[in-house]
Amino acid sequence: MKIWQAANGEIRRLLEGHVYDVNCCRFFPSGLVVLSGGMDAQLKIWSAEDASCVVTFKGHKGGILDTAIVDRGRNVLSCSRDGTARLWDCGKSACLGVIADCGSPVNGIAAGTADNSLNLGTLEKAPSEREVGTEGKILLLAREDKKLQGVGLQSRQPVFLFVGSDAFNCCTFLSSTYILAGTQDGNIYQLDVRNTNAPVQVIHRSGAPVLSLLPYRDGFVASQGDGTCFVIQQDLDYVLDLTEADCDPVYKVASWEKQIYTCCRDGTVRRYQLSDL
Repeated sequence: MKIWQAANGEIRRLLEGHVYDVNCCRFFPSGLVVLSGGMDAQLKIWSAEDASCVVTFKGHKGGILDTAIVDRGRNVLSCSRDGTARLWDCGKSACLGVIADCGSPVNGIAAGTADNSLNLGTLEKAPSEREVGTEGKILLLAREDKKLQGVGLQSRQPVFLFVGSDAFNCCTFLSSTYILAGTQDGNIYQLDVRNTNAPVQVIHRSGAPVLSLLPYRDGFVASQGDGTCFVIQQDLDYVLDLTEADCDPVYKVASWEKQIYTCCRDGTVRRYQLSDL
């Protein structure tokens, strides 16, 4: 993995230690620490200051496909091809528990604060004192078996299960009420977590896989396997296309203030400067 200086594209750090492909990485809220997951089934924490690997978590039996950070980062989450989502304690470098065991690869996860009216289930036993910031939160699981699942992060109890048109690749929160999830056949489902029987709406721009979803301002950014990447704003009726990827899949989108970054199979990280939408 490489850490880049965004202003000029200079490589600042090289993080070496994963054995196979690195599938996902993200900064902790501090901006000084990085979390990564790879096909070697390892979850690693790195110092962005000196490129050292400070913690390696082992326990997954398949490649790690996505991660999430709980609050300020004393606990982190991961999901894997082995069908599980796990909660980890960074301070003790230990697994605090399996949040869900789906029996099908979990392609993406997102953790967020749940609407107050939502029943997140009851705890079967008191949580570990090392578990911090999980109360009142729901974990979304984008599953390979066409299911989007919501689980109480602290209770480990199922909250909802929505069946889509194809494998779910990614998911995110728009608010404590509304969530988004993208499928392999190009559908973006908007759901209300209080009633997931039917989607609020389904957005479909092409049949290419939806690979990444990112909340942005009053809407979201989405990227697809055909190289398309677009911003939807203002009650989901204004679309801005981010061009240049040219048919190569755009795997991931990220944002910083008015800038959006995309990473593409062509080996290029692109930066887009957006004016006020």
